[in-house]
Amino acid sequence: MAFNRLETSDFVLSSDAISSTLWSNGSPALTTFFSSSGQIAGSSGKFYLTVYHSSSLTVPQFDIAYGNSIGSGSLAYNSSVSSNSPTSTIYGQYQDLILGDENTDFDFGSLTTNEFFAVTFERARFKESLLVNSLTLRLASGSNSLTLTNGNVLSFKGSNRVYQLVSGSAGAINTGLNSSGVTTNSGSYGWFLPDIGTLLLNPRALASTPASGGMNFLYSASSATVTPNVSPNLSLFTAISGGASFTLNSNETISSNYIFIRARSSEYNYSENPSFISGSTGEIVFNSFINTPRTYITTVGLYNDTNELLAVAKLSRPLPKDFTKEALIRVKLDF
Repeated sequence: MAFNRLETSDFVLSSDAISSTLWSNGSPALTTFFSSSGQIAGSSGKFYLTVYHSSSLTVPQFDIAYGNSIGSGSLAYNSSVSSNSPTSTIYGQYQDLILGDENTDFDFGSLTTNEFFAVTFERARFKESLLVNSLTLRLASGSNSLTLTNGNVLSFKGSNRVYQLVSGSAGAINTGLNSSGVTTNSGSYGWFLPDIGTLLLNPRALASTPASGGMNFLYSASSATVTPNVSPNLSLFTAISGGASFTLNSNETISSNYIFIRARSSEYNYSENPSFISGSTGEIVFNSFINTPRTYITTVGLYNDTNELLAVAKLSRPLPKDFTKEALIRVKLDF
C-alpha cells in the first residue's frame, strides 16, 4: 500500500446554496389544507393546530398557535388565575425563543402588541432556513383577501434574522396602499423569521379594515373565557385555507471539500494484490509486469497522520495506470 501526503494546495472548499419547495407534495404552492377534529377536541388543541396537505392527515406541514401575554383566547388552567392560560404560555415561549426577554413585547413595525399568531414549519421541511423572498401567503376572510410576503429590510432580534411581513408576493412589496406595504394604523402584518422557520402574524393588522390595509379578520380572543379554546387558531386556519395559496421554499447551504489526488507516472504502478505478486514467494507473477507493470485504480483512501482510515472514495470504473500515464482524481466531501 502506498501513501502520499496531501498538501494545502490539494484542498479546495466550495459552498452552494440549494433551494427546494417546503411542502411534502413537491409542489411550489400548497393549495389544500386539512386539520384533525380529534386534535381540536383534545388537550393539544388548546395550544396549537397542526395543518396537513391531504385528508389522510399523515404528513404535517405546519402548526398554528395563538399567543397572548394576558392569557386571552383560551380558558385558564385555573379559573382563579385568569391570566395563566395556554395562550400566555405560548406567548412566553416565543418571548424566550426570539426576544430573549420576558419583559419585552413584540413590535410589528409601528405597533407594539401583546398578541400574535405563530405559524411554525416542520423542522425537516425547512432544512437550514426558509428562503427569503419566496413567501407568498394568501389569506381570505369573507369577501376580503390579503396576500403577504417578506419585506426587504433586515433586522435582528437576538441572533434571529427578522423581516417585516408586508402586502405583496414573492418578496415584491405591494405599494398600492403605501410605500412600505403595511397597514395605515396597525403596523406591519408580522415577522418573517427564516432561521427558525416561523411566521408571526399581527392579528390587529389583519383585523383592520380593507381601507387601512386589513381584511376585517375576525378572531375570538377578546376575553380569557372564550370557547372553544382553539377558536383563534381555527380562525387563522380558516383564513389560510380560504386563501388556498401558500408558497414558500426552503434554503440549504451545502459545503463541499474537494480533494485532488495525484498519481504521477512513477507512482502506483505496482500492486500487492495476489494477482500481481505471489503470496508464497513474493515474486511478480508475470515477468512482463517487471518492466511494464499495469494496475487499475479502484479506490482512494484518506488517512490521518496515525494511518487511521477516515474516508473512502470509490471510482465509477477501474482507472488503468502504468509508467506512461498520470492520473488526477477529484474527491468530493459534502457536509
